[in-house]
Amino acid sequence: MEKDLIASAMRLLLIEDDRKLSALLTRGLREEGFAVDATADGDDGAWSAVENDYDAIILDVMLPGMDGFQVLEKIRAKRRRTPVLMLTARATLQDRVRGLNSGADDYLKKPFDFEELLARIHALLRRAAPEPDVCLSADDLVLDPRTRTVTRAGSGVELTAKEFAILEYLLRHKGRVISRTVLSEHVWDDNFDAMSNVVDVTVYRLREKIHAGSAALVHTVRGAGYVLREPASE
Repeated sequence: MEKDLIASAMRLLLIEDDRKLSALLTRGLREEGFAVDATADGDDGAWSAVENDYDAIILDVMLPGMDGFQVLEKIRAKRRRTPVLMLTARATLQDRVRGLNSGADDYLKKPFDFEELLARIHALLRRAAPEPDVCLSADDLVLDPRTRTVTRAGSGVELTAKEFAILEYLLRHKGRVISRTVLSEHVWDDNFDAMSNVVDVTVYRLREKIHAGSAALVHTVRGAGYVLREPASE
């Protein structure tokens, strides 16, 4: 199975002023299937964290403008409960205590291995995921968020990371019309071209896979977006 069939397909915010490290982490995380927005200073990072919905935030302590502790305090003051992994070259007991008291979910000392960073992100996402062990279903389609598998009438359906993320989002909002903008913000990052047809193409490919020989579940609402409905409710 290709890597992108099992990747997380979630949106992360990386706040790191070391350009080289930021570029390396961004590339590595995107290769793992994550959508990643990156910013290099505390003020921009705080704004992005408050104004956008992320599944997790990777936050350096030493930043231009607001430092990482101040950014974290601002995020929590706005009642954003997004999981935050703090990066620091110091990692003294005093720093760890301050970070945890400010609302950090985990700490990672520099330098670190990318595999350890990835493992900690996955751990944060598992803890934060709503009802991680509860399968989502519609008609005879079943999506298991824990194992990241999809079946239709008992047969496995292989989806890319983006297709899986869209299907999971539509299942969690079953019966509601979801706009292309909302889907793009959930599945892609800031590099997404709003003028492209990538959302429509991805949904088209998703429907080809889950509708093959079965009742249609994902429907286009002209001028509004997409909705996932049970066949009996049409």
